[in-house]
Amino acid sequence: MKAKNKSYIFLAAALFVTVMGCKKILDQPVRGQYTDKDFFTNDANTTLAVNAAYTSATFTDASSNALWVLGDVASDDAIKGGSAGDQADFQLINDFNINPNNSAVEAVWKRYFQGVFTCNVVTDGLSGNTPGISATVKAQALAQAKFLRAYYYFILTTAYGNIPLHLKVETPTEAQKPVSTQAVIYAQIEKDCTEAAADLPTSWSGADLGRATKGAALALLAKTYLFEQKWALAASTAKAVEDLNVYSLLPVFADNFRAATKNNAEAVFTVWHQSGLTPYQGNNLNQWFAPRTLNGYGFFYPTQSLVDNFEKSPGGVDDPRLDYTVARAGHPYFDSAFDPTWTSTGYLSKKDCQPLSEIPATIKGDGNLNYPAIRFADVLLIEAEALNESGNSAAALVPLNKVRKRARESYLYDNTLPGFGTVPAGLLPDITTTDQGSLRDIIRKERRSELALEFHRFFDVIRYGQAYAQSALSDVPLFNYNKNKFFPIPQSERDANPKLGL
Repeated sequence: MKAKNKSYIFLAAALFVTVMGCKKILDQPVRGQYTDKDFFTNDANTTLAVNAAYTSATFTDASSNALWVLGDVASDDAIKGGSAGDQADFQLINDFNINPNNSAVEAVWKRYFQGVFTCNVVTDGLSGNTPGISATVKAQALAQAKFLRAYYYFILTTAYGNIPLHLKVETPTEAQKPVSTQAVIYAQIEKDCTEAAADLPTSWSGADLGRATKGAALALLAKTYLFEQKWALAASTAKAVEDLNVYSLLPVFADNFRAATKNNAEAVFTVWHQSGLTPYQGNNLNQWFAPRTLNGYGFFYPTQSLVDNFEKSPGGVDDPRLDYTVARAGHPYFDSAFDPTWTSTGYLSKKDCQPLSEIPATIKGDGNLNYPAIRFADVLLIEAEALNESGNSAAALVPLNKVRKRARESYLYDNTLPGFGTVPAGLLPDITTTDQGSLRDIIRKERRSELALEFHRFFDVIRYGQAYAQSALSDVPLFNYNKNKFFPIPQSERDANPKLGL
């Protein structure tokens, strides 16, 4: 992590970059550098500092936030796509020919540790006596910073394993420290999420839409417990999110990925993007994932393996989530005809992409879609998996079947589906088996279909264990579970921090 001097908090980003978790521009002018004592003196400045902490989660530049590469291109759900020599390091991730100089490995590390730093600016600045800041603003600012720090550390430790733990703004010397074990990182995430949940509201409104909530903190805590295999805690914490009674599954699955419905009851934590603003706040993935003939870059092609994961009814009707997720021959690509020559796999991702009627080719990189970092469907599947793994397979059927019911009943709510008004016979029936092993496989398959191309798959593949991972990535000759379960710590960090112990 690039070290910062504790005496001066450089908050230019907070002063001229709008919060990515909010809808409106905060038009505070740049005023240079401040010490923590000078800056954290009022509610307005405190809000600016918190706003800056959201920035690292955004996809305003898809190359500097390459989570999509580590999360899905590395998995069995997508390949890099594009021309052979274009973004060659992303292809090396695809092939598992990865070294510490890889640009995607470097980008995610820098991006999310920068997020950690901006969170530490807030927690440091609000420590101690702050008479000019109201108690409510201070408590909620600290809670948002702790949640975001937990979110950034969750991504970092699932991607890189054992990493340095930075909990304050440090001098260059202080920033040089050994790695902490993943168990230590997870413990800090648990602490931050628990403390954040205590002070965050259950919802925000108006210009504050998109900020972290109590439900977001509890959902991230549940996911952390899941990755730690703390099954009972994962199940009970996911149930606590459900019991807040502020989240529900949308009637139509695809409404999670449409600009008109992006602020919705299923969004537990969403990373906000808005097109047409200065400074730039659009979702750049729209351009990276679109075909070149529509002014896209032509990256991120779904695989046949992913397509085959979606179920069919006995009569051959596909799970509607397939065509909501993947563009393919015989089906339109939003408001354009699909051309199979656009992609080498036969498929394009539809998530994070928009029709030309919303974002024309001239502003393709300035998309208007949010990134759904945590959806309520994810929470329900966390609950189902944790209940099954803890030996309560019968109870696991309830949240699992809620997800399946929503998927099949898109036919009752989406009049663009053929046969609208009637669920095709036998499509996505409720699961009834309580055999733990069989149900484990079903939940994993369901999770893959539900969360496809949302940058979670590789981390799931790895946490399922060596046998599963080697089977899923059996067509990648260089993949070795023990070597590749984590990405290498970047060379830049190795050079800057000789105490890593590598």
